[in-house]
Amino acid sequence: MKDTLSKEALLEARQLISPHIHQTPVLQSRALNKISGAELFFKCENFQKTGSFKARGATHAVLRLSDEEKKRGVATHSSGNHGQALAWAAQKLGIPCHVVMPENAPEVKIAAVRNYGAEVHLCAPNLPAREAGLKAVQDEFGSVFIPPYNHPNIIAGQSTAAAELLDEIPDLDLIITPVGGGGLLAGTALSTHYFAERCQVIAGEPEGANDAFLSFYSGERVKEHQSQTIADGLLTTLGEINFPIIQELVSDIITVSETEIIEALKLIYQRLKIVVEPSSAVAFAAILQQAERYENRRIGIILSGGNVDLAKLPF
Repeated sequence: MKDTLSKEALLEARQLISPHIHQTPVLQSRALNKISGAELFFKCENFQKTGSFKARGATHAVLRLSDEEKKRGVATHSSGNHGQALAWAAQKLGIPCHVVMPENAPEVKIAAVRNYGAEVHLCAPNLPAREAGLKAVQDEFGSVFIPPYNHPNIIAGQSTAAAELLDEIPDLDLIITPVGGGGLLAGTALSTHYFAERCQVIAGEPEGANDAFLSFYSGERVKEHQSQTIADGLLTTLGEINFPIIQELVSDIITVSETEIIEALKLIYQRLKIVVEPSSAVAFAAILQQAERYENRRIGIILSGGNVDLAKLPF
């Protein structure tokens, strides 16, 4: 692994960001254990600053900026959670922040980015439009690009969620995360590789946004993909830095239907009594789909965030 993603680098990232973020709780439910046939440990990143795990990576990336870069400010493109996290991290350090967002992003996420003090630039809901919008912002303001997932400092920051989980529940057989761009999955895979080698890492992905699944099993990263899913946080395509880490250290990627995502989401609301967004339910949906395969295993599930538009809940 590169020095920026070494065991020492991940330990340093955790120490660096720990004063700024929450160490989120791990919840259990006897009812969900019974339904799944496994012993489940839910790492609740919906209780993280800004409502998702993205605060970890954004905080780490911003803290790593030079003084000159901080003066120029930061910019990114995001469907919501990374934009919120970067806006919040930038606000804490008193630096300017610009976020290019697709016009179909949930209104709750657009409003949150603005509430954290960032300037929002809306664009068409596709990657070329997002990249063009970002370039325009950088040309005008000289901002430093902080990508949502495709950067070592982001991956190292995201790795801290699994590191905390493994500290609290050290004898897990398996950790599962949702996968979109792959920052959380790559970071989780690295933490597990360094700190709990016996533990496997897998991912859940919507059937309607299955580029990571296709990339993983073809060996060729899918660069463009038309995605459609209720799990709006997972619409991005897999990052080029993230992909080889996932290839090397992840055991499987399981795709789930929209019906399975909604059913898993309902169970989390009903049994854990917490608010999560559909993307968070994807990993749990994968375990339910493969219940016989994972029966009697001790499984950590990272619930990625809770920034849901309550007016658009599917139940």
